Amino acid sequence: MVTLTEPASQKVKELLAKQAAQDLGLRVFVQAGGCRGFSYGMAFDKKQEGDTVSDLHGITVLVDANSVNYLDGVTIDYKDAMMGGGFTINNPNATSTCGCGQSFKAKGEQGSPKSCCG
Repeated sequence: MVTLTEPASQKVKELLAKQAAQDLGLRVFVQAGGCRGFSYGMAFDKKQEGDTVSDLHGITVLVDANSVNYLDGVTIDYKDAMMGGGFTINNPNATSTCGCGQSFKAKGEQGSPKSCCG
C-alpha cells in the first residue's frame, strides 16, 4: 500500500483542484527506465479495471496491477523548497536509488536502465 504524508496530501489536493475533469484519483505507477532500471510516475487519472484503490486523506490513490508489488510500503512526501523541492518517494523495496530519486532498482529485477537525470 502507498502512504501519503500530510504535506504530499495537501499538494495533491491543491493540484487536483485545478483539474477540469471530475472523479480523478492520483495514479502512482512504475515503468521500465531510469538509470537504475525502473522509474516512478504520478498522474491524475480515472480508475481502471485491475487497479488497487486506496483512500488516503480524502484522495483516491490508484495503483495498477503491474506496479503494486514494486510500490508496497512506499511513502510519498512533498517538500516545498527553492532547490530540490517536490515530491519524494521512499521505497523499502528498492535495493538502490538514483541520486535524483526518480529511478530505483528492485531486488532480483534488472528493468531497462537508461539515463534519467540529464
